Amino acid sequence: MYLGAASMIGTTGAGYSGNIPHEFDVLTYSNEDLKEVADIGYTVHNVVVSDPKAYSEEIIAEIRSRFHNNSVSIGNSRGTYGGGLVSDDESVRKNTITFVEQMCSLSVKLGCPSTYLRPGSLNENGAWLPHPENHTEKVFDRLVDSTKKICKVAESEGIYLILEGGYVSPVYSAQKVKDFFDAVGSKNLKFNQDPVNFLSSLEQAYNTKPFLEEFFTLLGEYTISADLKDFKVIDSLLFQLEEEYLGYGMMDQVYFLKRMQEICPDAQILVEHIPREKFKPSYEATLKYSKEAGIIWEKYPN
Repeated sequence: MYLGAASMIGTTGAGYSGNIPHEFDVLTYSNEDLKEVADIGYTVHNVVVSDPKAYSEEIIAEIRSRFHNNSVSIGNSRGTYGGGLVSDDESVRKNTITFVEQMCSLSVKLGCPSTYLRPGSLNENGAWLPHPENHTEKVFDRLVDSTKKICKVAESEGIYLILEGGYVSPVYSAQKVKDFFDAVGSKNLKFNQDPVNFLSSLEQAYNTKPFLEEFFTLLGEYTISADLKDFKVIDSLLFQLEEEYLGYGMMDQVYFLKRMQEICPDAQILVEHIPREKFKPSYEATLKYSKEAGIIWEKYPN
């Protein structure tokens, strides 16, 4: 497996709502940025794209060269298209579908292994925020329909769409994600394991191993990558979680890494949702988990 960083360059930190500011576009990534990623020890960084039509062949070649010269692989691409794949406004949904289709074409040229499929939300304040209708069948069916259309382009381009879900989204559990894969039925639709997003009860929070295992059992065949982060339970009358820095949280990271190695030994594991200055200590914490799990990270493939 390859250990990398998700949005270390231009990170929005914990509490991220899914709307990435445009100044964090891969067009702004400098040699110094990528050197910092590599100097910490990471071998992968994902790319953020605000406008897939803005990339000339010359720009694409320059980006690829910049990553290679710093011994950093280009990870998955993440477009800034918000929650529109489930919008009840058909013009918004159509435009979002077109955006993700364009992301498929650009991602192949950039050399990305996959492009992000954000399930979305009807909440206008953010693609990863709750809404009363997000768990309804009509929203789920809308997402299925949008994804089927995009998959036709992904299949023709030879790129994977990589779904990430979460409890506030239309794909809110391991079983619901499996239902989604069955409904779409495309070999180019894959899964990014990000279990923190799915926590919905104290039982799950206090017993993360069986919680994790459901995702590996049901979705292992679809998994090609993962986001690495952690959480804590907040002392509160109402159930409340917050993301936590690696090394201080409650997730069984050793078990998580072991199972990822077993089901997908070529996966990219990307540290996510922390301020830039915390990526080095997070790397060090991950190495401690890795040693206990018996994980030896792959080097940059020169």
